[in-house]
Amino acid sequence: MEWMVTVREKAAGTALEVSAALVGKDVLLCVQGGASHLGCVVQSLPRPSLSGDGTISATSSVLNCLGHKDETICRRIAEQVCAALGRAVICVGGFHVDGITENEIREVIAVSDQVGIRLARELAGRV
Repeated sequence: MEWMVTVREKAAGTALEVSAALVGKDVLLCVQGGASHLGCVVQSLPRPSLSGDGTISATSSVLNCLGHKDETICRRIAEQVCAALGRAVICVGGFHVDGITENEIREVIAVSDQVGIRLARELAGRV
């Protein structure tokens, strides 16, 4: 297995990096940033949207290490990629910045949404 795509963006004074690889037809994502670690695992599975409009959405299961808040980033990115590609996605990773402020947290969440969209777009052109 090798990483097919890596997307990096600046957030909260550090880099948010997400790498993606195919494992069979499924997608493996690794999120890193700040003091990188493995604080969360998210499994996202595609399903028809509950809106009934025919779009694809995602249902996720999450495992967090005690005290870690990495779910927000990992889940958002995993669900974006899952819904866009219609494939199972596993996302692992962690993002930690000592003394992060509320504004920086909002910035990281906004940047993670942008990264998820970009990653889904780049992967769609390769799978």
